[in-house]
Amino acid sequence: MFYVAQYGFTLQYPLLLAPLTREDTRIEIDKKIRVVASYIDILLARRLWNWRAISYSTLQYAMFKDMLELRGLSVKMVSDVLTQKLLEEGENFSTNQNFTLHGQNRVHIHRILARITDFIERESGNESRFESFIRRSGPNRYEVEHIWANHPQRHSDDFSHPSEFRDYRNRIGGLLLLPKKFNSSYGDLPYSRKFKHYLKHNLLAQSLHPDCYERNPGFLRFVSENSLPFKPHETFNKQDLDERQQLYVQLAGLVWNPDRLKKIVNE
Repeated sequence: MFYVAQYGFTLQYPLLLAPLTREDTRIEIDKKIRVVASYIDILLARRLWNWRAISYSTLQYAMFKDMLELRGLSVKMVSDVLTQKLLEEGENFSTNQNFTLHGQNRVHIHRILARITDFIERESGNESRFESFIRRSGPNRYEVEHIWANHPQRHSDDFSHPSEFRDYRNRIGGLLLLPKKFNSSYGDLPYSRKFKHYLKHNLLAQSLHPDCYERNPGFLRFVSENSLPFKPHETFNKQDLDERQQLYVQLAGLVWNPDRLKKIVNE
């Protein structure tokens, strides 16, 4: 519910109430609410990743249909129905391999990066810092950081035209979430001069550096258990960005995995 509220998605509330009955126990009520909230969270993240609108007017009819379908169902049935809906969706994170920052989605990209970054940290045994990561004002705010500074001439071996470079530069695999202070001091430097400084920040940034893969058992366990293609990048060219793009696609699939719904039922 907290994550969905970050999107300002007010249709969440009637949908959360739809499956509740007077006979439900407190445990059943809690599970139903969490299952429905997880469904909405996954649905919205997938739509944003595929450049689809999540406005009230766009989703009002679909959410109303879901409300009717969920009325009076048991926790397991709510989970089964909503999981099936997600499995039947034509769009997921793999359907848009080139998810990119553009002029209208910076806030959403910021939130998505915050979720992915926080997920890696928590799954590696660290405390959640999500509320810090989504802070977009004040002296301790975070910003979307481009791994490549905006200098096409540094990448002329990979790109024949500045517009092609800028398109690639904005892909999510070439982005990190870092404090404003870091961006101001290091953001314009070549990758070779700033990547060592990523070790001072979150694990998604640290993973670019070889030292992240030494004496870091929680992170290494997380990577191994999920068969994730993390690797250090001592240089960062077009191929490196392509590899990070695929990594981010897989990470998004883990963060917003439909299996979450069944896990809530079985707790």
